[in-house]
Amino acid sequence: MQAGSGALPLAAMAALEESGFVVLPGPFPVEPLGAVADAYDAEVGAAVGDDVRVGSTSTRVVDFVNRGPLFDPLYVYPPLLDAAAVTVGPTFKLSSLHARTLQPGSTVLDIHVDVEHDSTDWPLLGFIFMVDAFTPDNGATRFIPGSHRWRHSPRDARLQEHIAQLVSACGPAGSLLVFNGSTWHGQGVNGSNRPRRSLQGAFIPRGGRAGTDFSGRMSPETRARLGTVARQVLALPDSCSRAPAACADAR
Repeated sequence: MQAGSGALPLAAMAALEESGFVVLPGPFPVEPLGAVADAYDAEVGAAVGDDVRVGSTSTRVVDFVNRGPLFDPLYVYPPLLDAAAVTVGPTFKLSSLHARTLQPGSTVLDIHVDVEHDSTDWPLLGFIFMVDAFTPDNGATRFIPGSHRWRHSPRDARLQEHIAQLVSACGPAGSLLVFNGSTWHGQGVNGSNRPRRSLQGAFIPRGGRAGTDFSGRMSPETRARLGTVARQVLALPDSCSRAPAACADAR
């Protein structure tokens, strides 16, 4: 495996490999966080049609690559790309990047993995940017540490037997939760009186099937502003086919 850029601290890399998840400082300084949150609200409020998916516990809006430059630093964040190289391998691509707002009172027990071991999209690295702080009270995502090494699936398990093993991945607004997609996890109970907002995405092998066709949806404005690394991460047809670090060196 080709080494990453060295932006992911060794302790974080060890936690990701041992526990299957880690919380990192995010890509945005404190000052722009308010602007990111405002842009999130504006884009979620303006989304229409099939871009919006309203479920029993949450609202999702797809494709935050094409919803303005404020969100660009997230999916090219060097520590995140290093984590993808560690988990997925040196050649990977962004599969999805969407908003997810967990509504107050959401109590569904939804322990799952994001990808099964026999999938062509395995291995997968997931990430969640915390637009709002993640706390035990507002439904912070919960994980079973080390479960990414298990060969059986949550669909074959008695989930009630695993509740005591769940650990909440908490952090202040602006934090970035990074996890192996084979780690058993699920949303917590949002017992607060406020929605909990986040941006969520995943990296998969370059030959896998992306959840969002970023190239097909891409506006001319988005395409014009993308740098070399972003184009490679998005697997655009005219992008460099090498690992992100190698493409960056080629600029």
